[in-house]
Amino acid sequence: MKRVGFLIEKIAEKDNLLLAFYKAKRGKQYKKEVISFVDNLDYNIDKLQKEIIEGKVSVGKYHSFVIADPKVRNIYAASFDERVLHHAIMNVCHQYFEKTLIYDTYATRIGKGVYKALGKAIWASKKYKYVAKLDFRKYFDTIDHNVLKEKLLRIFKDKCLLDIFSQIIDTYSVNEDKGIPIGNLTSQYFANYYLSSLDHYVKEELQMPIYIRYMDDILIFDNDKEKLKRSVCLINKYSAKRLKLTLKTPIIKQTREMISFLGYKIGCNIVLLNSRSRNRFCKKMLRYDKLLLNDIWSEKEYQLHILPLMSFVNYAYTKKMRRRILERIKS
Repeated sequence: MKRVGFLIEKIAEKDNLLLAFYKAKRGKQYKKEVISFVDNLDYNIDKLQKEIIEGKVSVGKYHSFVIADPKVRNIYAASFDERVLHHAIMNVCHQYFEKTLIYDTYATRIGKGVYKALGKAIWASKKYKYVAKLDFRKYFDTIDHNVLKEKLLRIFKDKCLLDIFSQIIDTYSVNEDKGIPIGNLTSQYFANYYLSSLDHYVKEELQMPIYIRYMDDILIFDNDKEKLKRSVCLINKYSAKRLKLTLKTPIIKQTREMISFLGYKIGCNIVLLNSRSRNRFCKKMLRYDKLLLNDIWSEKEYQLHILPLMSFVNYAYTKKMRRRILERIKS
């Protein structure tokens, strides 16, 4: 892929910054920092434009908090002006990241997502005899800053843009020069792109017939178990040497057995929720109904929260579980 330059001017265009502002404030318009930004909108947009053109952006002002859904994670949310910056950059750079990705990479991409990845996995389970499930230990926390910066150099040649990327990357580390924060728009792009070279290696050099990746969750299908084992071994070596990542212990199964993927358990002819997803669904349903019954939430607020939850569980066979939950709520 030919490296691209002269993007900083497009990123700094006022129309692009205003579009980024509207994207960043979506669903957050009543927060204090958003109201403060809006009160001085022209000044803040002009200030951000100047910082981008000069290549000296104000980054690293994180608000940290912990979530436990489904597992404990430390989230580092950038300040509102930084989120506007992130959107402004990705409005322009999205297409260049996209060009590096293979078809069967499903996270943070338009027209892809969890259900498309699951659909492909269910189809593959019916066509192939064996599946390998891979993921990395503490993926976001172990992304190597220097490797990431080298990878960005393969797409972009605009020095000012690369400097801004470096400033964003260097605002956070778990260990020395390791880790990117969960919660940033830029982190989603960086984390997805970081494994792009692995995608190409598996498909083009190892020539595995079916390879599905959602961020760092990977499924590989084949009819030859020994070939699958050899490929997993080579992927482990590639990941350690080229990406400085450590694979968790791989799982290799026959596809007629159930395998966990993206919160579900997939078999040849059935999709179930895994135990963690079932527990999360039950707790959320009970909590949401209490908030509605105690008039803490309106019907509209309740629906906003319940609809995505129901979409998630409806993808799997959950009829009996949902009936039990409704009975508990009624009682």
